[in-house]
Amino acid sequence: MKFIPAVVVLVVSVMLAACNTVEGVGKDVQSGGKAIEKAAQ
Repeated sequence: MKFIPAVVVLVVSVMLAACNTVEGVGKDVQSGGKAIEKAAQ
């Protein structure tokens, strides 16, 4: 039963890391889109 808190911490850590990764990709795509907009003007 002592391993359950460790598993919970591991799962939460992975979820937070995944959220940060997705957020970073979103920012990269957004900045790429802005660069394309400026080039098109």
